[in-house]
Amino acid sequence: MRYFFHIGYNGSNYRGWQRHPYGSNVQQVIEACLQKILKVPVGVVGCGRTDAGVHARQFFFQLDVAEPWQFDMLFRLNKVLPDDIAVFDIIPMEGFPHARFDATARSYDYFIHTYKDPFLSQVSALYLLRHLDFEAMKAATALLPHYSDYRALCLSPAEYDNTVCHVTSARWLTDGSGDRLRFQISADRYLSRMIRIIVGKLLRIGMGTLSPEEFEGYLSTKRTPKHLSPAHPQGLYLSKVTYPFLDLAPRSCFAAILQNRADADWQPI
Repeated sequence: MRYFFHIGYNGSNYRGWQRHPYGSNVQQVIEACLQKILKVPVGVVGCGRTDAGVHARQFFFQLDVAEPWQFDMLFRLNKVLPDDIAVFDIIPMEGFPHARFDATARSYDYFIHTYKDPFLSQVSALYLLRHLDFEAMKAATALLPHYSDYRALCLSPAEYDNTVCHVTSARWLTDGSGDRLRFQISADRYLSRMIRIIVGKLLRIGMGTLSPEEFEGYLSTKRTPKHLSPAHPQGLYLSKVTYPFLDLAPRSCFAAILQNRADADWQPI
């Protein structure tokens, strides 16, 4: 029997979701906790990967078991997991849908603050920038849904069978003061460091060191820039994952200090 687990996590203390030998990761922690509860070796499959230091407001992983458990798994698992990982729902699935390959859309938020703030340092990216050219950034951002091959904006394109990603929407928002920025993007899939590389390039456009035309050139020619320079990881959040058979609203909220009390306080650029 297959279950989907709906979770969220603060990635500050982890080197991403995926299991690897280079430090603590979310998958490893969850598998260890499930093994402690179920008393058998456990392997889970996540809906994707996240980089070291990146957060997930919504994430799904699948777990296969021979027989359904006869206890409150949600309570037990949350009790043994650390405070920076939370399980919101455990959903029994009909058949064997795949948490990664059956996802049709993934949305991310990237938060930036332009002044030093000790309470934002782990949950938003600090860029001491003023007088960004928002119109140029907006023009370049509008190009993203018109291209599908993101080979030029990927850290390691050789790892993929193809580098096609269908971006359905992308936009910048700002708070009332203009001191904080929020980038939002939705697509069917992403490549290694893709979103952070895009944010880094769009910030360069805002600073006037890269033109929208040069940015479009990377997309149209698939020519990799000399310097990719991904944006800082702590500003990035996986916000929503959607399946044809499952479309849940995220259970967790961004911290009030990040969200500025309500999404309505963020205005499109």
